[in-house]
Amino acid sequence: MVKASLPWRVVPLTNAQCEELCTWKYPSPYELYNWPSWETMLREQTEFADPHIRAEQYRAVVDDYGRLSGFVQFFPIVGVTRLGLGLRPDLCGKGSGIGVQFVQLLTREALKRSPGQEVDLEVLVWNERAIRTYERAGFTITDTYEKQTPTGVSNFHCMVYDESLSN
Repeated sequence: MVKASLPWRVVPLTNAQCEELCTWKYPSPYELYNWPSWETMLREQTEFADPHIRAEQYRAVVDDYGRLSGFVQFFPIVGVTRLGLGLRPDLCGKGSGIGVQFVQLLTREALKRSPGQEVDLEVLVWNERAIRTYERAGFTITDTYEKQTPTGVSNFHCMVYDESLSN
């Protein structure tokens, strides 16, 4: 059973939260997860700056006080919900299990949104911290492949959720 015990809620992503996401700065080597400026995203209408994509695919994760703790993209693929996710930089890498609970919450939400569909995600092969978190949340590596990124071709793992593996 997917569980999440932190007081987080998945809610629609607002303009103010989009702007805040664009200010988050991850330290090296994770800086490639930083978003462009909100002004750039609005001008280019990319990702959550496009109102249709935001409404259909993106959600905010907020705490009991309404503070933005993370985001999720539920990317639709035939028969699969692919998760794209981000936890606020100051919450990452603490070794407290917050990341596992965050991924479990998002997995539960994906299964609620699309019952019976497989849930997967992609992760760069070098991101061992994320891979360990995803494994602890019940995901397993099923494929490895090259994929074009804004900085060139990189190797990715596809990881698929298996409820029997979640702790």
